[in-house]
Amino acid sequence: MTGGRGRWLSEAREAETFLNPKKTARAVFHPAWVPQGIDPAVESLKKARIICGTVTAVGIYSFVQGGFAFDEMLENVLTASLVLLVVTPLTVGVMLFVWRRRTGHLRGMRTPLVNALVLLLIFIGSVALTVTTWQMVSGLGFLLAVLCFFAGLWLTVFVGAGAVYVSGNFFGTAAVHRCLPPLLAMVTTWLVAIPDLVTGDLHGLSLTLGIVFILGAPVTVTGIALLEMRRLRRHHGIRLGAHPATLPVPGSVPPPSYPPSGNPYAGNPYTGNPYTAGQQSASYPPPAGNPYASGH
Repeated sequence: MTGGRGRWLSEAREAETFLNPKKTARAVFHPAWVPQGIDPAVESLKKARIICGTVTAVGIYSFVQGGFAFDEMLENVLTASLVLLVVTPLTVGVMLFVWRRRTGHLRGMRTPLVNALVLLLIFIGSVALTVTTWQMVSGLGFLLAVLCFFAGLWLTVFVGAGAVYVSGNFFGTAAVHRCLPPLLAMVTTWLVAIPDLVTGDLHGLSLTLGIVFILGAPVTVTGIALLEMRRLRRHHGIRLGAHPATLPVPGSVPPPSYPPSGNPYAGNPYTGNPYTAGQQSASYPPPAGNPYASGH
C-alpha cells in the first residue's frame, strides 16, 4: 500500500505524447503511483483477465455473431462504466469494513483511495465524452462533422487503450491492496453479464448458446482472478482479508545465510597426533646426530 500521492503522469508530458492517443492513455490511466507488477505469472494472468473482461464490456454478440455494431458497443461500454461507478466504491467499502473490524484503523489509505476515485471518474468522463462526440457527428455541418469525426476517432483509441490499463490495475486500487483488482474484476463482469440473462437478451442466440456465451466471460474472469489471488497468497503472502498495513512488502525475502567470511579450511584440524594424548609428542625433525649411537 502506498501512502503518498506522488507524480501522476507516467509518461513524458511533451506535445508529441498527447498527440498520440495510446501514449496519452498510458500517461493518464497508468499513473506513476500505480505499483509495478511483482510476479511474471501474475502479470500473465492479469492479461488473460483483461481480454475476458473486454469481451464482457464490449458485448458477447460482437465476438459470437460477428455482427459488430459500433453504436451498441459504445452503449455497452458506457453501461459498464456506470456499473463501475457504483460497484467499485461499494466493493472497496465492504473491504474497508472488513479490514477495519480486524485491525481497528484505516490510516494511510485516504490518498490511494482518492487517487483511485479520481482515475475512475476520469475514465467514465472519457467514455461519456466519446459517446457524445460520435452522436454529434450526424447532426452537424460538414466541417464540424469532420472535426468531430477525427476527435471521436482519437477519443475511441484513447478510451480503448485506457480500458486496457484500468482493467489491469483497476483504477489503481492495487495501490490500496493488490487483491482488489481481481476481486473488482469478478464482481463487475458478473454484474454486467447477469442482466442479459435476467432480461432474456441473448442477442439472437439460442437459449443454450446464449447462456454458455454470456456466462463464459464472467466464469472465465472469475477463474483467472481466483488463480491470481491464489498466486499472490501462496508466493507473496498477500491475502485479500488481511489489512494492507499488515501485508509483507512484495519481494522482501530475507537474504540467504552464508558461511562466515574467510577460508574455512585455513586451520588444519589434523595438526598433532590425536593418539599421543598424555604423552610427549614426537619432535620433528629429529635432533641432529645418530640416534643409534647412544649407549654404544
